Amino acid sequence: MSTAIEVKDLTKIYGELTAANSVSFTIEEGEIFGLLGPNGAGKTTTLEMIEGLRKPDKGSIQVCGMDVTKRANDVKEIIGVQLQSTSVYDKVKVSEVIDLFGGYYQRSLPTAGVLDKVSLADKRYSFVEALSGGQKQRLAIALAMVNDPEILFLDEPTTGLDPQARRNVWDIIEGLNERGKTIVLTTHYMEEAERLCERVGIMDHGQIIALDTPANLILKQNLDSAVEVISSNGTSKEFFEKLPRVNKVTQDGEKFILHTREALELLTDIIRLREENKLHLQNVSVREATLEDVFLELTGRKLRD
Repeated sequence: MSTAIEVKDLTKIYGELTAANSVSFTIEEGEIFGLLGPNGAGKTTTLEMIEGLRKPDKGSIQVCGMDVTKRANDVKEIIGVQLQSTSVYDKVKVSEVIDLFGGYYQRSLPTAGVLDKVSLADKRYSFVEALSGGQKQRLAIALAMVNDPEILFLDEPTTGLDPQARRNVWDIIEGLNERGKTIVLTTHYMEEAERLCERVGIMDHGQIIALDTPANLILKQNLDSAVEVISSNGTSKEFFEKLPRVNKVTQDGEKFILHTREALELLTDIIRLREENKLHLQNVSVREATLEDVFLELTGRKLRD
């Protein structure tokens, strides 16, 4: 497999702030790669340097074998970028927007074909203002792929969408990948990263602090599983902390999360205690460690901070 993107020692400094600190990674052709991190971690700065929108203070960037700092215009012909917020004039028809953006490139795909790929063919004569939030997001992806790019950069493509619209966008991304597109994705949804990304890099304080497949990242951290339980009769956190096999207890209202390495055995203990003490415990369930658990373990912060 050939390398689509190669980043070495990428550094960007703004005054006293080091937004990107010797960042290095590679992305293979045909891969969906996720870049995750808290706000201010350096994700956007890193992507903008790869896209040729910002010049690095140090380091090198190769995109499809081209040096971005020397051939930025050539690179822009083979990449597509969907920004976190795409503003399009409301009083323009969908097909007209695609035609306009297609004219910015040396080559572009037929408008009808682009709209068909993002399931907007029936909206080609609609004004942008008439589109739903999910349809506008799919239009943003259409604009990013109008030049038939080899690499697509998607910056939080499903933020603010309802679950159905989010899954529609997932289907589009997977379809593009099946057609051989390399996709670089940022997201605030861990479920999205686990489903779509073959590998993810986690950034914090301008550095890549972990990089692997989601499954391997979870395995490497050797994290606890969790037994989740809702108590509606005032059962205390201290009560659960005293149970054998419990390593840590976190509380969210009436929900208690019991972290353990022996989830099934602990679940049996809780069910027995519920029967013996007539406790009002509801929705008792076991949850394996997730990519979000890895993120919290590595950064110590919630993703939406």
